[in-house]
Amino acid sequence: MLVQKYGGTSLQTLDRVRHAALRVREARRHGQPVVVVVSARGGRTDDLLGLAADVGVVSSSRELDQLLSVGECESAALMALTLTGLGVPAVSLTGHQAGIRTTARPGDALIAGIGADRVWAALDGGQVAVVTGFQGVDEAGDTVTLGRGGSDTTAVALAARLGASACEIYTDVDGVFSADPRILPAARCLTRVQPDVMAEMAFAGANVLHSRCVELAVMEGVEVRVRNALSQAQGTIIAGRPGDRELETRRAVVAVTHDTDVVRVLVHCRSGRRDLAPDVFEVLAGAGTVVDLVARSGAYENEFRMGFTIRRSQAEAVREPLHEMTASFGGGVQFDDEVGKVSVVGSGLLSRPAYTARLMAALASAGIPTSWISTSQMRLSVIVPRERTVEAVEALHREFRLDRAEPPDVTSTGPGRSAIV
Repeated sequence: MLVQKYGGTSLQTLDRVRHAALRVREARRHGQPVVVVVSARGGRTDDLLGLAADVGVVSSSRELDQLLSVGECESAALMALTLTGLGVPAVSLTGHQAGIRTTARPGDALIAGIGADRVWAALDGGQVAVVTGFQGVDEAGDTVTLGRGGSDTTAVALAARLGASACEIYTDVDGVFSADPRILPAARCLTRVQPDVMAEMAFAGANVLHSRCVELAVMEGVEVRVRNALSQAQGTIIAGRPGDRELETRRAVVAVTHDTDVVRVLVHCRSGRRDLAPDVFEVLAGAGTVVDLVARSGAYENEFRMGFTIRRSQAEAVREPLHEMTASFGGGVQFDDEVGKVSVVGSGLLSRPAYTARLMAALASAGIPTSWISTSQMRLSVIVPRERTVEAVEALHREFRLDRAEPPDVTSTGPGRSAIV
């Protein structure tokens, strides 16, 4: 069993739809049953969002989900028709028809389960099942969309449910790179990435895959392959090697990622006697807002202060609730969207404190001011001015020599010790 997912750029024109269909036909010739998951064709979702905006709709709702689901339905039908024209029997299935059950959260639903009866029936009948990504059905029977990266998540979820040998994600780049190749030509395509490292990269801004998709692949043990739909490049495999061990001499830093979909939020209250942290997190959780780089004042301080970053795209949903909540306690909240987040991602980073020092020194040498920093075993993240984000990526990619292929260099970190560059 093989699951292939084609993104919007891979289906943007009818020539590209046919090119993708030829790939599917080739996989079938090797005797594999194939399930195809499709996104809306390039630009289609933006067109639909524009229509909604023209009639005054800007926030997620049941009706907006009904409208947005049209894009994937169009792609699935076109792919099935193209495959049929190439002599490959195929049937298109909506998320509802494929049995994809979701939570009832318009615009950002989670997959609760997959029945897949009609998918199995299609495969048993010798057909390719072409399934719409990005959508499912809630308990009320309404079509609900999965939000950002939803089609990737659909593909991985189906691969897990069907017991597929692999899930191939076709996009417009050759694979996963050591940095975004669109802003850094020196970025190197990685042949293999550990799943937990890829999950951290995705969360930190590597847009080739969404973090929810990778997290699901890790939990379900699905091997993911990222490939270019328009070339024969081998791409990147997201999977651990059988019997693989984390050796101290392995390259610790794998990639540099960046994220400009960031807002820095500062919450304060004149009275330190009131701990607003639970109230703040309740507001954020109620809106499904992802939080990172959290810092707060300690107990017994005269003023409550708390800072964190959230996605710029999620800021409007929490702006008014946070203002209302803090004002009721004599406090306030500030939103700063002139920032970017740059991260060094890998493994064992806390065990190598010199790496944090190198990160800060490299940015200081480039004259790039930094504010907040967060460290963990897999990620070192720092906030920089938004307009200096690309410079920061270049500086850190150069500092950690990510343009060089493994085997990595070993540098001394002290008497009798070494660490991998």
